[in-house]
Amino acid sequence: MAKKVVISASRRTDIPAFYMDNFMDGIARGSFHVKNPFNGRVSQVPAAPEAVGCIVFWSKDFGRFLDGGYGPALARMGYELFFLFTVNSASTILEPNLPSLATRIGQAEQLADQHGPRSVWWRFDPICFYQYGNGPVQNNLADFPWIAEQMAHIGVKRCITSFVDIYAKVARRVKSIPGFSFVDPPMAKKIRVIRKMADLLEPMHISLYTCCENDLTAALPGDCNVKAGGCISGQYLEKCFEKEISLAGDSGQRRKKGCKCTVSRDIGCYKAHPCGHGCLYCYAGG
Repeated sequence: MAKKVVISASRRTDIPAFYMDNFMDGIARGSFHVKNPFNGRVSQVPAAPEAVGCIVFWSKDFGRFLDGGYGPALARMGYELFFLFTVNSASTILEPNLPSLATRIGQAEQLADQHGPRSVWWRFDPICFYQYGNGPVQNNLADFPWIAEQMAHIGVKRCITSFVDIYAKVARRVKSIPGFSFVDPPMAKKIRVIRKMADLLEPMHISLYTCCENDLTAALPGDCNVKAGGCISGQYLEKCFEKEISLAGDSGQRRKKGCKCTVSRDIGCYKAHPCGHGCLYCYAGG
């Protein structure tokens, strides 16, 4: 029996927040036409319910998705849905165009009510340290305990995290903010941060996973209950939805850095679907 495709919607932009009309057009057509961001080739991704094992939605703002009733509509068509919800902080410096933190928590609760808490994973990603000029080093961790409490109440069981990577386009974007710079903390500091996060989450029954953090994972002490993971886990999706899904590693991701994602087909496009959130650290934005 052929393995069913996992549709990723999307690492490249925020489809639930901005492009659900385009997404539903592909569903109605029975396939998505996707341009490879590196070589420009266009391929077709099957979208009929019988071909799809799961649709994984990535977003920082599920408001339009929920208001439009897209989740229940897709479920009625026979699709299994999974949600990767990035909820980091209330900082408008790093994430200028998002609704309030309380609003986003409310969205997570709605998703869990509609589709079950097992269908929602929380991404606290990335962890950012930064400063202005020679001022004190700041970070985006202040809201983490409160978010964790809310996610635990909702029933979310997994948090995925990593430290910010300064891609070339991120460095260019940062130059537009006088005096601002990201700070890469030493490994000892990263270990303390991750341990504190894991210790906070453990009594809440939320497991902490890192993504693309091989060096950090290798440096963590043996008694630190943190695992290397991926945002898309075929093993978990198979168990969750009882579908035949490929468990092969995704060669298109940063496996050498520690990405454990299994294979999926991403249907987003950087250029055709620009993200409107304007997050300072985003590798996808211009």
